[in-house]
Amino acid sequence: MQMTGIPFGITDWSQVEPTEHEGETGMAYWRTQQFGGIRVRMVEYTPGYRADHWCAKGHILLCLEGKLETELKDGRIFTLQPGMNYQVADDVEPHRSCTAVGAKLFIID
Repeated sequence: MQMTGIPFGITDWSQVEPTEHEGETGMAYWRTQQFGGIRVRMVEYTPGYRADHWCAKGHILLCLEGKLETELKDGRIFTLQPGMNYQVADDVEPHRSCTAVGAKLFIID
């Protein structure tokens, strides 16, 4: 990834309006900033959230709070807790997320 044309800046995530995204169960709240072709998000999943789709988009995802389970389409499941991250490229391994207790994530894609 090459990052160009992005001047130095600070994001106060509390000032970025969230958008609501309904899952199969629960809700996801995204606070999103776009920097050229790079999307940066602070995402909060409510307890009981389960994604309603398999995602093929690449991400770098850092778990800040809670506990996140990420299931790959091949059946493997990975659990992230605060301070843990995963990274995956576009169109490599479809994945979906769920959380029993809720989670707060920082995501770059």
